[in-house]
Amino acid sequence: MLVSIASMLLGSLAAIGQKNIKRLMAYSSIGHMGYALIGLAAGTPAGIRGVLIYMLTYVFMNIGTFAIIIAMRRRGRMLEQISDLAGLGRTDPALALGLAVFMFSMAGIPPFSGFWGKYFIFTAAVQQGMWTLAVIGVLTSVIGAYYYIRIIKVMYFDAGGEAFDKRPGSLSFVAATGGLLTTFFFVFPAPFVAAAEAAAKVLFG
Repeated sequence: MLVSIASMLLGSLAAIGQKNIKRLMAYSSIGHMGYALIGLAAGTPAGIRGVLIYMLTYVFMNIGTFAIIIAMRRRGRMLEQISDLAGLGRTDPALALGLAVFMFSMAGIPPFSGFWGKYFIFTAAVQQGMWTLAVIGVLTSVIGAYYYIRIIKVMYFDAGGEAFDKRPGSLSFVAATGGLLTTFFFVFPAPFVAAAEAAAKVLFG
């Protein structure tokens, strides 16, 4: 519980002032591991199921996000500042849409997969009466939503105009695959939930 709380607080608070998107995502990862640990702290099959579902959704969100970050290049130079995304909604609508999907999902906004990952985690904590952990998780999620939505604001509302270099097809494929699974997870969650339940039952004998 203590490690979970510390991770959620550190990840959410330390990321607020970050201007470098890689550094922001690093702190974001700390926060997300704190959410996953909520399920572990619950110590029940439902909690372990939540951890597995959360990690599955997080993997696709994170891979897709970093595919887009790698595509942030101008004249062959790697860019890392959040301000470099200004105007992306106009210069590269597809890339901006993909990053917006991942940011909304990481913020836990429905119907994206990140919402369902947190739903299973928080439900397991509540079932065990771990209200403090669940409340801290919700509050830090709200804090996290600020810096995720800030990125979306920069892409669509800040002035900018220079497009990124043409990206390799492999990056587009990875980002698109992650985006589709993140967006439409709610349509076919049953196989993943069933697999996570089966794995949790094995762990608890």
